[in-house]
Amino acid sequence: MAAPVVHFEIMGRAGSGAALQDFYGKLFEWKVNADNPMKYGLVEKGEVGIGGGIGEAPEGRPGHATIYVAVPDTDEYLKKAEALGGKICVPTTVIPGMVTFAMFTDPQGNMIGLVNDKMP
Repeated sequence: MAAPVVHFEIMGRAGSGAALQDFYGKLFEWKVNADNPMKYGLVEKGEVGIGGGIGEAPEGRPGHATIYVAVPDTDEYLKKAEALGGKICVPTTVIPGMVTFAMFTDPQGNMIGLVNDKMP
């Protein structure tokens, strides 16, 4: 089976996370929970669709909207993306107990995330 899209992310400029969480929460009636050390707003998955997150990009980086695709090996897919003309922007990273992820840009500069389809 093809690799599924499993998560979305909407990131604003540094300092804008709470305002974006409020905006999207009110706009779409999403339940957003940012009660974590990173203040990353997790969007609850509904009966239809996928869950996601709303937060802020690191200082000096622009905001972006990204989809995350579940794959068995993030390093393997990063190599494949590079071979096809993409560029790695975040190497495989483990957040213990949460997720193993990586990010690349496609040949047009769109940022795409990869998540390991198994917990770290």
